Amino acid sequence: MSAVKKDNVKNEEEEIVKVDLLDVLLDENNTAPIYMHDEKGKQLKFEQVAVIPYGEEDLYCILKPITKIPGIADDEAIVFKVEEDDKGEAVLRVEEKEEIAIAIFDQYYNLLEENEKDKKKSSKGKK
Repeated sequence: MSAVKKDNVKNEEEEIVKVDLLDVLLDENNTAPIYMHDEKGKQLKFEQVAVIPYGEEDLYCILKPITKIPGIADDEAIVFKVEEDDKGEAVLRVEEKEEIAIAIFDQYYNLLEENEKDKKKSSKGKK
């Protein structure tokens, strides 16, 4: 799947601009949705949940579909592996190995727990 970013233009229509996927995924301030096309060419809109490094060199991202996708509940997200295509550009591939997807979600939940603990510690220290 390839990713694009939509920018608003003056006449309120959206213009599709191809961007570097890694720049979008790794930008902590990015709140814009990620647009991709499925194998049939249908445009899908996603919200970025997290980027998770895994193993020695692998990078994964968790995206929540904004566009309704058959078989995916409204409260579910999808794990994608970041790979390079034959042109050296970053692309996303749905992670099909369930054990890896579960490990990515586990790592994400662990990061959330650590973040909550850090927030509690810092709020106690301010009192």
